Amino acid sequence: MIEEPKRPRRSLGPLRMVWREMLKYPGRMATAGGALITTATSTLAIPYGFRQIIDKGFAQGADPNAIRSWFLMLMGVVVVLAVATAIRFYSVSWLGERVVGDIRLRVQRHLLTLAPSFFEENSPKEISSRMTADTAIIEQIVGTTVSVALRNAIMALGGVIYLFALEPGLTAWLVIAIPVVILPIAAFGRKLRAVSRSSQDRVADIGALTAEVLGALKVVQAFNQEGREQGRFAAAVERTFDTGRHRIMIRAIMTAVIMFLIFGSITMIMWRGAIGVAEGSITGGTIAAFVVTAGIVAGAFGSLTEVYGDLVRGAGAASRLAELLSEHPTIAPPARALVLPSPARGKLAFERVTFRYPSRPELPALHDFNLTIEPGETVAIVGPSGAGKSTLFQLAERFYDPQGGAIKIDGVPLASADPAEIRARIALVPQEGVLFAASARDNLRYGNWHADDEAIWQAARAANAEGFLRALPQGLDTFLGEDGARLSGGQRQRIAIARALLRDAPILLLDEATSALDAESERLVQDAVETLMAQRTTLVIAHRLATVRKADRIVVMDGGRIVEQGTHESLSGQGGLYARLASLQFDAVVSGQPIAPLG
Repeated sequence: MIEEPKRPRRSLGPLRMVWREMLKYPGRMATAGGALITTATSTLAIPYGFRQIIDKGFAQGADPNAIRSWFLMLMGVVVVLAVATAIRFYSVSWLGERVVGDIRLRVQRHLLTLAPSFFEENSPKEISSRMTADTAIIEQIVGTTVSVALRNAIMALGGVIYLFALEPGLTAWLVIAIPVVILPIAAFGRKLRAVSRSSQDRVADIGALTAEVLGALKVVQAFNQEGREQGRFAAAVERTFDTGRHRIMIRAIMTAVIMFLIFGSITMIMWRGAIGVAEGSITGGTIAAFVVTAGIVAGAFGSLTEVYGDLVRGAGAASRLAELLSEHPTIAPPARALVLPSPARGKLAFERVTFRYPSRPELPALHDFNLTIEPGETVAIVGPSGAGKSTLFQLAERFYDPQGGAIKIDGVPLASADPAEIRARIALVPQEGVLFAASARDNLRYGNWHADDEAIWQAARAANAEGFLRALPQGLDTFLGEDGARLSGGQRQRIAIARALLRDAPILLLDEATSALDAESERLVQDAVETLMAQRTTLVIAHRLATVRKADRIVVMDGGRIVEQGTHESLSGQGGLYARLASLQFDAVVSGQPIAPLG
């Protein structure tokens, strides 16, 4: 679970992650750095040109050629400044886009290695907000803020050096004023960073809430809960506004205080300089150059105060992404993974397995559970809701590791094997066909990405999906919509079955896909399921008597344990839990009522 930092982070340290990503592009950074230094020094060269023009061009008996030369020099500086600014803007903007893209790839790649238990305790919608809102902040930092900060830092430092060369006495007072400005920056910055992170969290809450409500919009409207959801959203917006207002207030006060200190100091120094001109100890060109340079230095320091606020906000965004990257996968390949035997036999065994979900540690989902499915055998799992049926699938795919006992495929404990190799030997058909917002072809070949069209059509034909697939507007290239929204429930299930057929794995986990379908769709899907189960080791969560009767063995679960085993005939005559579940469904069939599922 993502935890809040145990101690407050009072620095820009989290931005080191961004810096490391930037270092991957030294050529682009060198170009941006060179252009940045050129723009800063060119800006500082303008006051020098003004000094020469005023002192030499406006002096009595000045040479027109000298005046022309100095103005041409000044124009040359302006041209260099314009070109260097364009190069700097392109280079830093390119870096911003590239670095953010790389960070998003790193975070996404890492998220795909985390176990499902992580997403039970951390909202995927909130995480997706980090991938968008926080990376957008980092893009602004790299593409704009860092460049502005460095340019202003160079101008501030170079300007102070030039001011010392112009008039050391006046500049000394300016240098004394600098610490007076820096101390408030540090004090306000610590507070601003904490508030900025809180503000980003509130923005993430809005994104998560929006995705949740829009994803369940039909339910919201069906139960007339638009007003309640609007109220929840309004409350989230107000919380975000309150936090944002607090952040803005701190930043506004910080800016006002620092601006007062900067320009107040400059005003006092200018006052002293004006007296020097009146006394004749300073030339007009010198004071003009001093005024312009001091203005540049003051503007640079003023910009740095605002830039610091942006950097603090970026550090908050970087820390939130760094937290995701610092999460260690709880399910990972062992240092010396055992190789599963080849060719695969398809034997699956649960040996004295005890398991509790991390989010529900007080309630065991399986307790001292033993079950062996022989190669090619079909075992139907039935039982009431919460009996632990779906947990078997989760453990077989090694989405979780049990707290006790072992699960083996072909004799190899799953904890000793590479999870990718384990899952390569398993095909899963969920109860509701999960499809992606992609083409029919990409959905079908998801379990075997290199399958050609001939193999795809063969699997579609076996899954009774060929007819409606050929009728699609663009055939296999037809976009199926979000979650396959352009297809019916039965069609989505048949695509899921075809996908499992293409997987061609020796072990099949089937959460029977016919429980919510109409009669015609159920028949088509059931026929496809029988084709899929042929010559495979199959563990099926059964919801229909038709599936149970065709199983080699029926396992009845209750409370995370096996309470009965046998065939349909033997279990029906025992008068136990299976007999009661089966009689409910049989009576429903006779009476014409909706069929109660076996599990």
